[in-house]
Formats: sequence, structure tokens, C-alpha cells
Amino acid sequence: MKNILVIISAFICLGVSAQKNIYESERFDDLSQDHANLAIIPFLTNLELKDEISSEELKDLEEKEGYAVQDALETYFSQRKKKKKFSVDFQNTKNTNAILKQKGISYDNIDVYSVKELAQILEVDGIISGTLDLNVLLSKGVPTEFSLLDYINGDANYGRIGVKISDGLTGKLLWKYEKQINKKSGKNTTDLIDLMMKLASRKFPYDRERPRDRKKN
Repeated sequence: MKNILVIISAFICLGVSAQKNIYESERFDDLSQDHANLAIIPFLTNLELKDEISSEELKDLEEKEGYAVQDALETYFSQRKKKKKFSVDFQNTKNTNAILKQKGISYDNIDVYSVKELAQILEVDGIISGTLDLNVLLSKGVPTEFSLLDYINGDANYGRIGVKISDGLTGKLLWKYEKQINKKSGKNTTDLIDLMMKLASRKFPYDRERPRDRKKN
């Protein structure tokens, strides 16, 4: 019984934390009223690993982690879309990446393009992007067993993730969600995205079931 209460308390704390880390623009309804299709682009990743590796290897690993988050988000939205809970569609990431490649846009230079430019190139109404700061390779899987000693030594924290949605026409930030990544976040990238988005689901702006009387930031 005690273990169950601990688990419930942890999820309540995670839920409260999720709400505090969510920003939504006061102009969201106005700017997104005609949104029909969004594109998810690879996340910009910063890795700080304990292992000594070359800068080239580090760059390659950062890219893989960035694409892993893109894939995990697409999987999450696809599964939720089957329940008809979203008011928008999401561009297939293979198509997104193919179009970007055709235009000479790679993981190395995507950050020099503005949201407006990317939305125009991809022919979408908005862009889902973000950043990932990690000290582990989350896509390869990480230990989820933890103890008080882990927190004391700082071994329970793996980094931080930020997900944002921007309007393609104006480039304005519409919604942002930031979350610390730790041993409670899941064993891999898919688990992380699934848990964090479920915690934020009542505040996700394109969720049809979200209460209308939401509080704006």
C-alpha cells in the first residue's frame, strides 16, 4: 500500500510540475484558427557524455538523438490521432526530412532557417521543434531503477527537454513545454515523450477534449 501511495504521489508531483512548465501564447486561438497541418522537425541536441569521444562522433550522436525525439513525437501523435483527439494533422516525418534534404537543409544547418522559412518550404501551418540537453544516450535506453543515493550523487538526472510549437505564418511562439529528464521519465526516448505528453495532454493546444476555459499565460 505504501509503495502505491508513493507512485501516486510521484505522478501528482510530475503532473503539477508539467503544468508549471507550460507556456501558451495569449494569441494562440487567433494565430492558430486556420491551422490544419504541422511538421515535426529534428530536435537540436546538446550531449555532455562522460565518455571521451571525438567531436565528430559526438556530433553524429547528437544528430541521432535529435531524430529519435522527432520519431517518438510522431509515434505519440499518430497513436493519439487514431482516437480523433487532435484538431490538426501532422506531416509524415519521412516526407518532412525528404523535403528538407531536397532543399539542402540538413541537421547541421537547420538552425539557421527561421520558422517562417521552414513552414513555407514544408508547406505547413506550424512547426513543432525543440531542444534536448542530455548526459546519456537516451535513445539507446537507460536504467530506471533509482535510489536516494542516486539523487544525492546527481546520477538520477539525465538532462532537460523543451518542446515548442510556432506559427508558420508569423513565426511566433505559440506553445512551449519544458521538462527535466530523470530516471522517472522512462527508459528510452519513446517512453519519455509518451509520459511527458500525457502529463501535458490537458494543456496541449490542439487537443479537442481540452477544456475551453483554459487559463492563458
